[in-house]
Amino acid sequence: MTKALDGVVVLDFSRVLAGPYCTMVLADLGADVIKLERAGAGDDLRQWGPPFMPDGESTYFLSVNRNKRSIALDLKTSSGRDLALSLVRKSDVVIENFRPGVMESLGLGYEQLKAINPRLVYASITGYGATGPLADRPGYDVITQGMGGMMSITGEPDGTPMRVGVAIIDLVTGLYSAIAILGALQSRTRSGAGQRVDLSLLESSLSIMPNLTAGFLMSGVKADRLGNGHPNAVPYKVFATNDGNVTLAVGNDGQWQRLCKAVGHPEFAADSRYSANHARIARRAEVEAMVSDWFRQKSTDEWMKILSDVEVPCGPINTVDRILADPQVAALGILKTLTHPTSGLLQMVGAPFHLSTDSTEPYRPPPLLGEHTAAILKEFLAIGDEEFVALQQAGAFGKSHGGEGASGA
Repeated sequence: MTKALDGVVVLDFSRVLAGPYCTMVLADLGADVIKLERAGAGDDLRQWGPPFMPDGESTYFLSVNRNKRSIALDLKTSSGRDLALSLVRKSDVVIENFRPGVMESLGLGYEQLKAINPRLVYASITGYGATGPLADRPGYDVITQGMGGMMSITGEPDGTPMRVGVAIIDLVTGLYSAIAILGALQSRTRSGAGQRVDLSLLESSLSIMPNLTAGFLMSGVKADRLGNGHPNAVPYKVFATNDGNVTLAVGNDGQWQRLCKAVGHPEFAADSRYSANHARIARRAEVEAMVSDWFRQKSTDEWMKILSDVEVPCGPINTVDRILADPQVAALGILKTLTHPTSGLLQMVGAPFHLSTDSTEPYRPPPLLGEHTAAILKEFLAIGDEEFVALQQAGAFGKSHGGEGASGA
């Protein structure tokens, strides 16, 4: 079965999360992603844990690097850098997430690579953008969540500002990167020329708060922390039952009317104090207290059945292990199994999108460090065994790691 991005070659200089998440999405769509890693060390994420697999592989690294091949080069040597430049000539996309100026210092900046491959799409991910007073600062998800405003709206109203439980800014930036790269490739089919694509964690953090930034820019309303509540809908949060918790999302007045009838209080459905969403927002504390009293009277399972039967949006608070075992997840078939050369069978969450014509099934396990060095150089640059040994002796693959086999352990 074909894949949507068959024939697209991505040379991936990125590490940790935003860039690798982007290239995994591209790889899921069929791009040939060549992960260019530091000789002897590799992607920083290889050391992030626990948990680790019995062979020492980081589960974090394994989670965002499927369908890729790894080549290990020392870019500080002329031989290693020359190999990278040769691979650039064969690539459609380059992606990197170093601080501004680092790739230029290695002779791998956009203008330098554009000169040898005018069709190249060159994507750069930074913390704060390529210009401005903070351009040189390294970017970290948790810092950007705080600085970009997200932590100011996350957490209980009287509590400490909280980060989202996953590196959401990194992940969103990775998704935006994939979208922008696909757009640039489409533009190239018309113009024949590549272009530079720039993204930053700071800009991503602003872009995923559209209603809150618009509320301030257009109306001067500053959002505050509401815990699990929603600034524009009530009741819309987590409520305790007599044995757990449920999420409730009353997004319109019809749902409010059905909720009132389902809990045995139809009189509140038409009560002018509560019948319209804007009225409920004005009485947020009162409405939430009233709903809290209702929900404490029954179990989570009882409320799930009652509310689902009348089409009021609700859901349980699952732990990760419970949702992974949920029948709906099984029906979707999103859990995939791959065989890793040293870790054995790996089960992971696969691509969350499905194409009717092109396959999005995983086809390659996350790579060992430098696992494909020799194979990639042979395939793209026609480098044979003798030349490979000469490059190894010249330090192209680092002092102690010599590519496929040597650096894959």
